[in-house]
Amino acid sequence: MKEAYVLDKDFENTDLSQIEKGGYENCTFRNCNFEYGNLSGFSFTDCEFSGCNLSMAKLVKTSFHEVVFKECKMFGLQFGDCNAFGLSFMFDGSALNNSLFYQTSVKKTVFRNSKLIEVDFSECDLSNAVFGNCDLSGAVFDGTNLEKADFRTSVNYSIDPALNRLKKAKFSLSEIYGLLYKLDIEIDKDS
Repeated sequence: MKEAYVLDKDFENTDLSQIEKGGYENCTFRNCNFEYGNLSGFSFTDCEFSGCNLSMAKLVKTSFHEVVFKECKMFGLQFGDCNAFGLSFMFDGSALNNSLFYQTSVKKTVFRNSKLIEVDFSECDLSNAVFGNCDLSGAVFDGTNLEKADFRTSVNYSIDPALNRLKKAKFSLSEIYGLLYKLDIEIDKDS
């Protein structure tokens, strides 16, 4: 069975039953509900998802190339299952709580104004990533490459410098305790 190839199309208030498995290029998805859907094997290139719910969707061998997610609900996604070739996306105002990026290479990824609560970034390559104004409560960084990553405007991260690569990473002084928590020392924030 031949898979669909869709170019330059806008989808609004659509669910997964209304789109065919295949490749989507330069498409826009607005207020679509793909919750618990199976997006395995789909390919998205230069697409934008806005106000969509992709929570708990299956992403086995799903391709995301230059995809933008704006104000999307994306709980519990396993990005490590995606097709690793050319994997690139940007998140703006989205909630990715409890998602897994385990062992993904997502260099230069931009996370902006997003909730990344209890997201697992173990063994990821996040070099040159930007975490702009994100909440990283409970996020896991273990064996993660964070070289030249920018955390200056983000909050609630806990990163053990002994377990992660942090060369030239950027942090704000007000959140520096997120790097020192493991030392069990007291830091006076008022001085």
